[in-house]
Amino acid sequence: MPDELQTWFASRVPKDWFTGGLEIMSDGEEILVVGNLPEVELAGGTSAAARAAAQDARIDRFREETRDDRVRIAREGERHFRRKVGWGARCGDQMKLFTTASVPVMTRLRMPERSILDTLVAGGVARSRSDALAWCVRLVGMHQKDWIKGLRDALVKVDEARGKGPLN
Repeated sequence: MPDELQTWFASRVPKDWFTGGLEIMSDGEEILVVGNLPEVELAGGTSAAARAAAQDARIDRFREETRDDRVRIAREGERHFRRKVGWGARCGDQMKLFTTASVPVMTRLRMPERSILDTLVAGGVARSRSDALAWCVRLVGMHQKDWIKGLRDALVKVDEARGKGPLN
């Protein structure tokens, strides 16, 4: 399915939107299409904060200028793949996701875990337990990136082995 997604979106996204290929991520609920925008050209000695602001502005401009076409492509994709389609763009070190799905996940937490979430809410890190849990997941993703990648790679091998098994 990843090759089908890549081919389908690559054939519909205008070639001048992004530099390089598309990054397509998907799960059972959503397909996320992210592309790299051309880097902003700034004078030498520009501060990191000014560079980040210019990159954010480039992403915001792209979002506004491509809105109608992105919505049209997303609607086609949603009908074809029966999943929501979200978009994002990257410019230099900055990345923004827009029109992405926020999917509820049921979980059962014991008091110590709820206490951690409540502390994050009380400390103003999150607005709710749900936001606090999403923050925790993002934090683990940032700090355990290599481990999670290794786990995903191992799962691909498990899927390959299952595909060669006697039940196929």
